[in-house]
Amino acid sequence: MSRISARFAALRHEGRAGLIPFVEACDPDRGTTEALLAAFPGAGADLIEIGMPFTDPMADGPTVQRAGQRGLRGGATLGVTLDIVRGFRRGDDATPVVLMGYYNPILAYGVERFCGDAAAAGVDGLIVVDLPPEEAEELAVPAAAARLDLIRLVAPTTGPERLQRVLHGAGGFVYYVSITGITGTRTATEEHLREAIPRVRAATSLPVAVGFGVRTPDHAATVARHADAAVVASALIDTMAANLDEAGMPKPGTIAAVLDQVRALAAAVRGARVGRAA
Repeated sequence: MSRISARFAALRHEGRAGLIPFVEACDPDRGTTEALLAAFPGAGADLIEIGMPFTDPMADGPTVQRAGQRGLRGGATLGVTLDIVRGFRRGDDATPVVLMGYYNPILAYGVERFCGDAAAAGVDGLIVVDLPPEEAEELAVPAAAARLDLIRLVAPTTGPERLQRVLHGAGGFVYYVSITGITGTRTATEEHLREAIPRVRAATSLPVAVGFGVRTPDHAATVARHADAAVVASALIDTMAANLDEAGMPKPGTIAAVLDQVRALAAAVRGARVGRAA
């Protein structure tokens, strides 16, 4: 059983949803990313999502775009990102780690090489935002060979026939993009989630995580009442950005501020529901 499958099985046993915080690699420097990763599980993270900075992040809103730019200035490359995961694994062999990004850097790195190196570093899954299922085989095959879950994204506009195509060969969990548009700009209503999540569940046995608009503990709790995990990215990045100095470096207390936010989100998720089977 993969780390992702094991973690969601444990969450089902506990009768609750999970929290997946996001951090952009090397935003604003490698040391900050490493410190956050090391502390995330203790603050309540059930899985961790790490962004791979890219110069043309078409699905991301301004908050994540700026984080990616800071990450690139902070020295992020795919090799550095994998080395950060490798370091995290020396202290934590249980928390699933998912990399999220775009296909161009993976293609430039070499797809088979990337999958092998990612698995060796301790990565569990990949979310590649701009790789449609019709063109995913060149990543899906080496990812499967390396036992990496290829996590697919589903949108509110994904119809039943398309849903089946998108989910064919998917692994880990389904990432439900709860809004139409870019990250961090709006928030889905509970009414929308109440209608949309059962539709996704009917098409797959995989857990369903919801992202692209989960910002507050209340939002996270709403997601947790309907889905298997809440993904929080822009809200955490905003806290990070608000605590950088004029040179773009973390002020004292920056990491603590982000971790306090993760704790509040985790408490909301854990308290949202009890005893519902996923």
